[in-house]
Amino acid sequence: MRIHIGTDHAGLEFSSDLREHLAQAGHEVVDHGPTSYDPVDDYPSFCINAARAVVRDQEAGVEALGIVFGGSGNGEQMAANKVRGARAALVWSVATAKLAREHNDANLIAIGARQHTLDEAVLFIDTFIATPFSGEERHARRIAQLAEYEATGTIAGHEID
Repeated sequence: MRIHIGTDHAGLEFSSDLREHLAQAGHEVVDHGPTSYDPVDDYPSFCINAARAVVRDQEAGVEALGIVFGGSGNGEQMAANKVRGARAALVWSVATAKLAREHNDANLIAIGARQHTLDEAVLFIDTFIATPFSGEERHARRIAQLAEYEATGTIAGHEID
């Protein structure tokens, strides 16, 4: 599988270790930056580029997921979710990693590098990658509603104020 990653200075050390872990697991890793430590760099472009690449790959039929990192993971998740077709989930436990895939068919996760050890992050990521979308109708319906709103600003049959 192709795994796209993006971070900022807070997650740079994590991303280096995780690139190695993912490559050893047989994944193709594409790093969207940064390439060097800059304590005042800005995460949005790195995370948006990772999310755009995931969506582009998936639309082309390439099996791909993404991981974005930062101090808390919050801003990185928000940045990734600005990309049409991206479904980035903030992950802080094995359960949230699993549910992000099973229920939400998340194609990216965000992890706070200052909130977790490397071993915890690896466990979350491995769980995320290994867990398939359940395909249950209720989950598929909800994901379709989100995509519809993203594209049109409406959800058929539901009032949006």
